Amino acid sequence: MSQSIRDVFSGVGILFRGFGMVVRRPRLFLMGAIPPLITSVLFLIALITLLVNIDDIVTWMTPFAEGWAAGWAATLRVAVGIAVVAGAVLVMVVAFTGFTLALGFPLYDRIAEEVEYELGHAPAEVEEPLAGAIARAARQSAVLVAVSAAVAVPLFFAGFVPVVGQTLIPVLSALFGGWMLGIELVGAAFDRRGLRRLGDRRRAMGRRRSLVLGFAVPSYLLLAIPFVAVAVFPAATAGGTILARELLPASAGPDGG
Repeated sequence: MSQSIRDVFSGVGILFRGFGMVVRRPRLFLMGAIPPLITSVLFLIALITLLVNIDDIVTWMTPFAEGWAAGWAATLRVAVGIAVVAGAVLVMVVAFTGFTLALGFPLYDRIAEEVEYELGHAPAEVEEPLAGAIARAARQSAVLVAVSAAVAVPLFFAGFVPVVGQTLIPVLSALFGGWMLGIELVGAAFDRRGLRRLGDRRRAMGRRRSLVLGFAVPSYLLLAIPFVAVAVFPAATAGGTILARELLPASAGPDGG
């Protein structure tokens, strides 16, 4: 078995380890579930609104297909509908993560701290004012959402391509969405080590892509399911800290590693 495949399975295992850690702390788990519950309700309303109106949206977007044969017009509109929903879900999951992390910042910082201490060799936290940390996290989340939205556009147009749009594009969306989610979820552990730039996270993740995707893609898919995310989010937060420890040497910090 190649190293890449082993890393994928190890990444999936990290998500299960995250579940184990938060389940052993019911109070922390329940507290960590409140922010994603609030966010899930808001995003579910938005998603239902999109799905209820998807026929009208697709018809509005494809006026040129009015004169086509019924079969071709239906095929095109199904492809466009799938692309619209896939793009919306991609942006929603990344936005969901950023919004939930900002909403429950102290809670998820506590989960990350608990994971660090349970695993041992927890680094001394590099101090940062709470207000500044929340503002920086919000800015970085906005950047990630903007990047996700920008990538969703070409994925949307690729969804017009028959067969490819219904097979390859959803896979690419999950891979990209998982990667962006991973950048969010390792943030607390990187911040604790004084590595506060998004570039720090991307470089470390780039060295172990298979491990990152093995953890982040299942997390992304689970977080895309309304209300399942309520249970998954605390576990994914814990898993993000475990993943960060795998990516960074023990001595990593702003001046080294």
